[in-house]
Amino acid sequence: MRKIIVASLLVASSLLALTNQEIADKADKVTDGFESSISKTEMTLVNASGQKSIRDLLMKTLEGENGDKTISVFLSPADVKGTKVLGWEHADRDDDQWLYLPALKRVKRIASRNKSGSFMGSEFSYEDIGNQNPSKFTFEGEPKTVMLDGVECYQGARVPKDKNSGYTKQVTWVDTKDFLIRKIDYYDRKEELLKTAIFYDYKQIEGVWRVGKIEMKNHQNDKSTMLIWKEDKIKAGLKDKDFNKRELKK
Repeated sequence: MRKIIVASLLVASSLLALTNQEIADKADKVTDGFESSISKTEMTLVNASGQKSIRDLLMKTLEGENGDKTISVFLSPADVKGTKVLGWEHADRDDDQWLYLPALKRVKRIASRNKSGSFMGSEFSYEDIGNQNPSKFTFEGEPKTVMLDGVECYQGARVPKDKNSGYTKQVTWVDTKDFLIRKIDYYDRKEELLKTAIFYDYKQIEGVWRVGKIEMKNHQNDKSTMLIWKEDKIKAGLKDKDFNKRELKK
């Protein structure tokens, strides 16, 4: 019995040996290696009364050493069809983001101070769909091991370095076995809990971990948004030229 107790303590000690920074770095690494991807995604917006509206998107991503490039194209319904969002992530500075509005036939740059705003009326912000590289955060305290729906996770806190961030703090739950992010709590500028993101249905495609569903729940307005990946192709052969600002007007 004593040996079992000692072994258990050693396991617990080894789990806690990692810092929040190291856990974040590992979580970032486990989803690397897709090179480029083309995904068909369904976005479901749910209002406070439970009414739903559904949007279909085509999302393309190009993996990069210092940050990914992404372009999201709204396919339906008619009121958002043709709207495009282009993002260039940067590990060492603010991301660049542009919005193309087909009704106006013009490209609008999204200023850093506006990135806490809603992404196309959803509960995701432009900041949420931007770069989540660990270099964008400072990390607070020591990680704790906690259970989340029967899964042992590291729980830790991170603070965005960007002074224009809509968040004062984010609390993350990272699976201790595979280092996949399972949950994030977002605290607003008043340091009150604003939103919670839950990550579901991870799967491996050609050995690369890919998320299948993300639910973002806003605790302050009782609205939520669900993103579901209907199709997901990696190593899709995309190039830098596919993420040029000129692509927005095509």
